[in-house]
Amino acid sequence: MSYTGPDFEPPQPRRSPLRRPLTVAVAALVPGALLGWGVYAAVGGGADDGGPNGADRAAGARPSAAPSSGGAASASDDAEESAGSSSPAPASSKPSAPASKSAPAAGSGPLKGKVVVIDPGHNPANFRHASEINRKVNVGTHWKECDTTGTATNAGWPEAEFTLDVAHRLRTLLEEQGATVKLTQDGDRSYGPCVDERARIGNEAHADAAISIHADGSGAGNRGFHVIMPGAVHDGAADTRAVVAPSAELGQRVAGNFVRATGSAPSNYLGDGTGLVTRTDLGGLNLSTVPKVFIECGNMRDGKDAALLTSGSWRQKAAQGMSEGIVSFLRG
Repeated sequence: MSYTGPDFEPPQPRRSPLRRPLTVAVAALVPGALLGWGVYAAVGGGADDGGPNGADRAAGARPSAAPSSGGAASASDDAEESAGSSSPAPASSKPSAPASKSAPAAGSGPLKGKVVVIDPGHNPANFRHASEINRKVNVGTHWKECDTTGTATNAGWPEAEFTLDVAHRLRTLLEEQGATVKLTQDGDRSYGPCVDERARIGNEAHADAAISIHADGSGAGNRGFHVIMPGAVHDGAADTRAVVAPSAELGQRVAGNFVRATGSAPSNYLGDGTGLVTRTDLGGLNLSTVPKVFIECGNMRDGKDAALLTSGSWRQKAAQGMSEGIVSFLRG
């Protein structure tokens, strides 16, 4: 997602109120992963093609040929930006076909009985429904746009296509562990859902964990992933106090496993090198009553990160990292 817009200014790198305790917690999870990443980078490795993430929304950019589909997805991303810039056109074909929409039913694995909600950020068809996604909804602390188009690579591949592809891969991996998995949208809606409904879907499913998948739209040279966790909010319909601590634990586990699985480094522009950011302005987090995090997998507007995000085998690694983090969190 891109952070620009009317009531959504780009967050300035700052010290999170949870920075000290989170940094200590992450120290227990990320060191080995970062060491592995350092060795990985030193020997010239990169998840597939290597490449930085993207930034702001591509204005009317049309996607080039579909990105690599490599890395089968085994069997078978509300990061709320303000609307207000032109929308990228949808990809002419799916980036890959990682998993059918009828992934295996939850089995008897270690996550049997657990419910995970996956929120693929944005919707490939949002650009066709400007009036609907621009209408304001109540997110507890304020009113904001229902949804946005998301960002895109410089070549025009939409964030919404990326998030849905990774969501399918992640769903398959979690169902193989026995979890019951629900997506907030599966390419089966004409637009949205709005950010308040995305949170409500997780709440009504009584999810044991929820994750919103995104890719950032920051400036070229800004690279790496970051995980966004809810800060303490108690205002209007928003009350995150009960989920701040478990969401922080979920975020830490996802970040540590994402590093190990992908070889990607934490963001070099947010999170003080931890890959962890706390925010109190995202409706999808503020309205959640279940443990929930957002993950910005990379920057679509940076060429090097974009090369990763458009690689099917790297997307499979990204899904694997998220899955391992969620499994670790749910098993305790």
